[in-house]
Amino acid sequence: MTEPLASKIRPENIDDFFGQEHLVGKGKPIRNAIERGHLMSFIMWGPPGVGKTTLAKIYAKSLDAELFELSAVSAGKDDIKKLIEYPTLKKAKVLFLDEIHRFNKAQQDFLLPYVESGRITLVGATTENPSFEVIPALLSRCRVFVLNELSDDDMGGVINRSGFKLKNDAREWLIAMANGDARQAIGMLENTAQLYKNKITLENLKNTLQSKFLRYDKKGEEHYNVISAFIKSMRASQADAAMYYLARMIDSGEDPKFIARRMVIFASEDIGLAQPTALVVANEVFRAVETIGLPECAINLAHGVAYLCGCKKDRSSYEALGIAMADVKKHGNLPVPLKIRNAPTKLMKQVGYGKGYDRYTKEDLLPEKLKGRKYLK
Repeated sequence: MTEPLASKIRPENIDDFFGQEHLVGKGKPIRNAIERGHLMSFIMWGPPGVGKTTLAKIYAKSLDAELFELSAVSAGKDDIKKLIEYPTLKKAKVLFLDEIHRFNKAQQDFLLPYVESGRITLVGATTENPSFEVIPALLSRCRVFVLNELSDDDMGGVINRSGFKLKNDAREWLIAMANGDARQAIGMLENTAQLYKNKITLENLKNTLQSKFLRYDKKGEEHYNVISAFIKSMRASQADAAMYYLARMIDSGEDPKFIARRMVIFASEDIGLAQPTALVVANEVFRAVETIGLPECAINLAHGVAYLCGCKKDRSSYEALGIAMADVKKHGNLPVPLKIRNAPTKLMKQVGYGKGYDRYTKEDLLPEKLKGRKYLK
């Protein structure tokens, strides 16, 4: 069996790893743990193709630990028992559990004491927000690291590592097509090389993309294509298109909670103040999905989609938050005006905390440096 290109060129040490500088750069947490030989359980949350599996392998190898790889889609309690009982000469056992959000509560409860006692060092990977899918007790015993899509420069490094020579037009197209997903870029290079005898041109790359058989894969490109089309159809108030993409996801076995969760986000992000009850409806759809489950909850999802598509749209609150967040990053922790500071002690009151506060004031309550700034237009 031929080893896939992605496996062949996978970096084996932290210095050869592309991207995620906030985690693997000098003085950053994962690099620090590796350099100090520090065993810790952690969960990596991020989109596909950004290095979660690679980081897990580098981490275990660097700490001279035995690495066990399981997918939560197919693994269960028996696999964990075998891992615990498996004899090894290594000092530690690291379990890399891909798609950890697929482990149900009972399975996570079973795993918990082994992580807590240190018999297993858990490294989880997920494309879903772990605060929704991982039980609090397990989550509290793990650090959570957020991984980002790879930058264009990082993607360029991945392409160079593949060994293929590309002209600028082909390189730029491939980087744009992969959208921060190294696995996608490598797979496209490998498929094009096989189809066109290692001639990687812009035309050959495009032909490979068109000829590729796309199927719905909950970890792959089509998963993100369809959910993107679903959201954009609701945003454009095109109920027929949104219903079609909803049906695609249901038919392919998508987790209905994943769909409902994005509808809740959509209700605030895209409808917002235009129809505040949209958030109420979306939350009730999510609750119905949790309570009823498939197949019947598909009816609740369809009901919610039809309603959200029919709502007027207003992104002002979402956009206001983005502008405010940019100001926070730019200006840091600006001093809060004294009159609206909390004053729980006598000393604080003496120095002016809370002095002159009027609960119905029309005075600008922003920090001095931002007086007059408008976020909600």
